[in-house]
Amino acid sequence: MNQSITAEQSDSSDEIDLVELVKQLWLQKWLIAGCTLLIAGIAAAYAFLTAPVYQVTAGVMPPSLSDISGYNLGRSEAKLTEFTPEGVYAVYKRNLLSGSLKRQFFDEIYLPSLSAEEQSAPKDILWKHFNSDFSVQAPDIKNNPDYYVVTVEGKQPEIVADWANRYVQMAAEKSENAMRTNQLTEIGTKAQSLSRQVDALRVTAENRRNDRIARLQEALVVANAVGYDAPQVTPAKTSSGGELAEFMDGNLIYMRGAKAINAELAVLEKRTNDDPFIDELRSIQNQMDFLRKVDVNPDNVSVFTFDSPALVPETPVAPKKMLILALGIILGGGVGLLLAFIRMLFFRRVD
Repeated sequence: MNQSITAEQSDSSDEIDLVELVKQLWLQKWLIAGCTLLIAGIAAAYAFLTAPVYQVTAGVMPPSLSDISGYNLGRSEAKLTEFTPEGVYAVYKRNLLSGSLKRQFFDEIYLPSLSAEEQSAPKDILWKHFNSDFSVQAPDIKNNPDYYVVTVEGKQPEIVADWANRYVQMAAEKSENAMRTNQLTEIGTKAQSLSRQVDALRVTAENRRNDRIARLQEALVVANAVGYDAPQVTPAKTSSGGELAEFMDGNLIYMRGAKAINAELAVLEKRTNDDPFIDELRSIQNQMDFLRKVDVNPDNVSVFTFDSPALVPETPVAPKKMLILALGIILGGGVGLLLAFIRMLFFRRVD
C-alpha cells in the first residue's frame, strides 16, 4: 500500500516538474526567440553575403580510330608499327595527369588571374588553394577507367568554364608535341638503321666486284698462257649446270678466252657505282622514301575525344543558402534553450 502511494506521488511530482519546466521556458520565450533570431540572422548574412562558388566539369575519352588516322599515313609502307587509339590516349592521359602540366597552368594562367595583393601570399599557400579548387580524376575507374573529368571551382563562372576547357586543350597540345617528338625519334632511328644497311650492302658489293676482278685477272693469265683467245666452251655445249657455273665463275673462267675476260675486266674496273647490281637496295631505298614522307604533324587528328566540354554554370554549388539558414535556426533555438535552462537553474539556487 505504501509503495503504491509513493509511486503515485512520484508520478504527480514528475508531472508537476514537467509542467513547471514548460512554464519556465515559456516565461523565457523572448530569450529563446532572440537567440534563434540572432544566430539565424548571422547564418543568413553569411549565406546571402558570401560570394557564390561555381563548379564546372569537362570530360574526356579515348579518340576513335579515324581521329588518329593521320598519324598512320605511310607508316605501314615504311614498315613502322601503326598507332592505336589506346596508345595515343595513353600519351594524352599521362600529360593530363602530370604534375608538370598542372604547375604550368598554375604559373601561366592561375597566378596572373590573381590580384596583386593575392599574389603576394606565399606560393605554397597559393598552390594548396589552387589544388583544392582544381582536380583531374576518373569518377568511375572500375566500370569506365578511361573516362576522366577535369573539375574546377571558382567565384567567376565564365573563368572556371574557360579554365577547364583550356586545361584539356593544353594537355592535348603537350601530347601532340610528344607524339611528334616520338615519331621523329622513331623515324630517325629507323632511317639510321636503313642507311647503315645500304652502306653495308654497298661495301659488300664493292668487295664482290674486287673479288671478281681478282679472279678474272688470274683467269686472263691462264688464258694467255694456254693461248685461249676465244671461248673454248659455249653454254650450249655444257653437259650440266655445274659445268656452266665453273665456266662462268669458277676454275674454268680462263676457257672463256682472253678477249672476253679483258672486256669484262675493263667494264668492272671502270664501274664507279654498284647500286644497280644490289638486289636488296631498291627495296630499302623505297622504305627510306616513305620515311621521308611520313607526316609527323598531320592535320585533322585528335589525341582525345572531348566528351563533355565545360559550360558556363548558372547555379552555384556553395554556399547552400537554405541549408545554412536551417542550421542557423536549429543552432539558434538550441542555444536559446540552453541559456534558458541555465537561467532557470541559477534562479532556483538563489531562491
